[in-house]
Amino acid sequence: MRRVIFNEKGGVGKSSITCNLAAISAARGKRTLVVDLDSQCNSTHYLLGDGAEENTVADYFDGTLEFSSKLNEALDYVHETPFEGLYVLPSSVNLLALEHKLESRQKIYKLRDLLDKLDNEFDEIYIDTAPALNFYTRSALISADSVLIPFDCDAFSRQALYSILDVIHEIREDHNEDLSIGGIVVNQFQPSASLPTRLIAEMKKEKLPIIPTYLNQSVKMKESHNECVPLIYFAPSHKLTGQYIALFDHLAKKRRKKR
Repeated sequence: MRRVIFNEKGGVGKSSITCNLAAISAARGKRTLVVDLDSQCNSTHYLLGDGAEENTVADYFDGTLEFSSKLNEALDYVHETPFEGLYVLPSSVNLLALEHKLESRQKIYKLRDLLDKLDNEFDEIYIDTAPALNFYTRSALISADSVLIPFDCDAFSRQALYSILDVIHEIREDHNEDLSIGGIVVNQFQPSASLPTRLIAEMKKEKLPIIPTYLNQSVKMKESHNECVPLIYFAPSHKLTGQYIALFDHLAKKRRKKR
């Protein structure tokens, strides 16, 4: 299963959701890979502490622009994290400089080629994207089986949802007919505030695919980021960790029903 986490709005928790779901997957005994396609490298830092200096996803894309002899073996781009069963294909700021070259050379399917080679090595692949519909995000949507859309209970974020759903429809029509919407993940939820509750109720009336498990706003997430340790290891008994586990289980159950 390849699952991409995508929203064009920044600050909605894409990296947090990516890394914490992946960490739960690894803790459940699944060999799990995180692919970081955001040049800000948030997922890379969260899982490795320091950024990787070589064999990053940028190095892979750069290699596709040259003769194939410049490309390493697929697993050479995969880095172990300190957490058993959890691996990362790290990002790099060099993604920014490569983007125009990759677009002009029509390399949009190269990520899919790489993940095809890694499929037999991993049970689950989670893909973190930048807050933009850029070359790398399109590559991720073309490569994925399912997309999760984080929603931070903001009116602007709600308006962005309609654009995102249109993008997913376009990708499905033109490039990846098997891409499914895993659901909208309500993140940074404040149950005592009236606006989030009202927005979610309105979205449910519109039949938008809201996942019933919400992720609360908590300082524990910031502490987890600071320590570079996902919640399942950092605070296994915390309420937010329980919500992430419930989200993971919901997605797993939904996947089983589709089979």
